[in-house]
Amino acid sequence: MSADSAAVEAALKQFEGLYPDTIELSLGRIESLLDALGRPQDKLPPTIHVAGTNGKGSTCAYLRAMAEAQGLSVHVYTSPHLVRFNERIRLAGALVEDEALVSWLNRVHAALDGREITRFEATTATALLAFSEVPADLLILEVGLGGRYDATNVIRSPALSVITPVDFDHKQFLGSDLTFIAGEKAGIIKSGRPVVSAIQARVCGDVIKAQAAELGAPLTPLSIEDIEKVPEAVALPGTHQRYNAALAGLAMRTLEAPKVCESAIWQGAQSATWPARMQKLDDGPISRLGGGADVWLDGGHNPHAATAIAELLREMGGTTVMVVGMLASKDHGGFFHPFKGVVEAVHTMPNAPGHASADPQQLAETAKLYLPESHVCDSLEDALQAAAARKPDRILIGGSLYLAGEVLEKNEELPD
Repeated sequence: MSADSAAVEAALKQFEGLYPDTIELSLGRIESLLDALGRPQDKLPPTIHVAGTNGKGSTCAYLRAMAEAQGLSVHVYTSPHLVRFNERIRLAGALVEDEALVSWLNRVHAALDGREITRFEATTATALLAFSEVPADLLILEVGLGGRYDATNVIRSPALSVITPVDFDHKQFLGSDLTFIAGEKAGIIKSGRPVVSAIQARVCGDVIKAQAAELGAPLTPLSIEDIEKVPEAVALPGTHQRYNAALAGLAMRTLEAPKVCESAIWQGAQSATWPARMQKLDDGPISRLGGGADVWLDGGHNPHAATAIAELLREMGGTTVMVVGMLASKDHGGFFHPFKGVVEAVHTMPNAPGHASADPQQLAETAKLYLPESHVCDSLEDALQAAAARKPDRILIGGSLYLAGEVLEKNEELPD
């Protein structure tokens, strides 16, 4: 499901079918395209490059809020989008407008001149072109997948690199070796440029430390003292979000220029917004199906994210029933396991249309290994009504960012 304008959809469609079926992680294609565009990656504002498995989007949201609290003009690049492609490109504080976006997309397509390209590479080039032509004080650039060969990793000398918690995800591309995965994330570290890292599993921390030492990049790991500097109540709910805010705060203290003061860091920690991360839905067509229960939404889809969500649900108390749709490629058992003893039942459903959905019956069978009850439903609406019939304190919709986008669109609650 897409809420993109017809013009944006047509401009994006130009990039379909330009690359073979098997995606090879490489920087060669995008570097060639950027050369044809005049190397916009060399004409950017000071850039904070953010990689990791979990918390990238939330950390970027805190970074943006802290910088804007300082009065800075901020570009942001994130992925995936939830409802509209425009969400991926924030120019000096506002989402890119359709007309300008179409113009940049067309310029990138013209520059291809027969080259092979993936859609993510092409749209990353589009974002970099836009960021190079609109003035701003700071760019926050989120990695899409991995780090070393991600299309965003064309920045030669970032002002700062940030690595959020590293865990298993995208196993079809990055495999199941945590040491290798950490090495791919650490691939954004650049020679002599400062880097900050979240609290990591020891194996990941060792890899990041070794990569930074090899490149002479000053490394500052997040500490308990850094976390204690953050207010108890931050803008986004959950202990894990306090850690994300602490990492963003450490990044801002490490950033050499532009400077962000402590009061702006504190203000940003309490004002950041990021949709589909334990977001309580406003009144709308979807939330009304909850039958009086609070309806919450989270796009987390791996074991690490599920653990953080389950911890927050324990803190909230009361009863929770889940509505879940997931991609077929995700670790379904690893996702459901943390909710054991926390969630009363789960209602599974197909993921958002247009994506490789896990079979709801198989999801339900996996969930049954950990949760007291699991039931199969044909649609989001059916699942919500079935969940509401149990009269829980809350209903949590989760398992996929694509599902989260469908929920926000149907609830008439578009991210801005």
